[in-house]
Amino acid sequence: MKYSVLVIVLASVVVGCGKESAPPAKNEQPALTQIVGTAVSDDGNVFSGEIRARYETQLGFRIGGKIIERLVDAGARVKPGQVLARLDPADSSLQASSAQAQYQLALEDATRYRELRSKHFVSQSALDAKEAALKAASAQAGLAGNQTLYTVLRADHAGVIAATLADVGQVVSAGQPVFRLAQDGEREVAISIPETQFAKLKIGMPADVALWAAAEKNAGAHISGRLRELVPVADPASRTYAARVSLSGDGARAELGMTAQVRFKSRDKRDRMIVPLTAIFQQGDQAAVWIVAADRSVSLRKVEVAAYRDNGAVIASGLVAGERIVSAGVHKLNAGEKIRIVEGEFPDGSAQ
Repeated sequence: MKYSVLVIVLASVVVGCGKESAPPAKNEQPALTQIVGTAVSDDGNVFSGEIRARYETQLGFRIGGKIIERLVDAGARVKPGQVLARLDPADSSLQASSAQAQYQLALEDATRYRELRSKHFVSQSALDAKEAALKAASAQAGLAGNQTLYTVLRADHAGVIAATLADVGQVVSAGQPVFRLAQDGEREVAISIPETQFAKLKIGMPADVALWAAAEKNAGAHISGRLRELVPVADPASRTYAARVSLSGDGARAELGMTAQVRFKSRDKRDRMIVPLTAIFQQGDQAAVWIVAADRSVSLRKVEVAAYRDNGAVIASGLVAGERIVSAGVHKLNAGEKIRIVEGEFPDGSAQ
């Protein structure tokens, strides 16, 4: 009996030794991925600007003097002919009185010489001199009268006072700006173009303008526009080029000073998308991305990169919306390798 048990035990040991151990399961390395098309699409160049009036006028007195009254403040809506400010009229009134007295004297001299000439007591040349003096005195009196009127500053168009540049008690010179008037009517967006984008823009390019304030209400947020002006000389301080985008349709109702986002429409109608810079696998001069198949295996595909930006690489061709790509850790992968898909960032914030 003992011999039988021993034989069974030895047979079990021999059978167990003949079996090979199962190979360990291969670990699939995790990889950050994303679905192409979920990122912001690239429809053109985007710039932030401010709603301004198409015509802005600097208003100032035509003579110098001391401001004694200012009747409007910044933001006031004015009508044509409305009084905005006044200068001290004392000096101009004295000049007008002096000029008027000179005119009366010249008129009396001319009248007296006309009578004397009719009686042949004076020559024609003497009368002509008095007539010339009368005309000069008349012109001087008219000029002095105008100077008196120029002590009152009036609005020449309907609009809004965009800025006040002088205050009561200030002495201003002739032509010095006192107000900046934004006229009613056309509205534009004033933007600044960096050097890198200047060559891409042309006068007349269509643009889509989004008003931030209107976007919150979800009504009339987008307005069609067109690049009307592009200054060819850069600002010496900011090194940017000033530009104006004219608005059409509902743009005339946009409030001055609103913040607007201008997106110039690209002439290239091909679908483009933005992928993270970390998703680009560079092979010499050729860019590629790792495509994740349904079985989680990866394959390398060449793509055409239109531009590199701070927020990612703009892909011109090679990708289709809805495909899944590896967005980080691209240099650790091999073709045909299966990965463990990870959405978003790793707990430590790194891309493994």
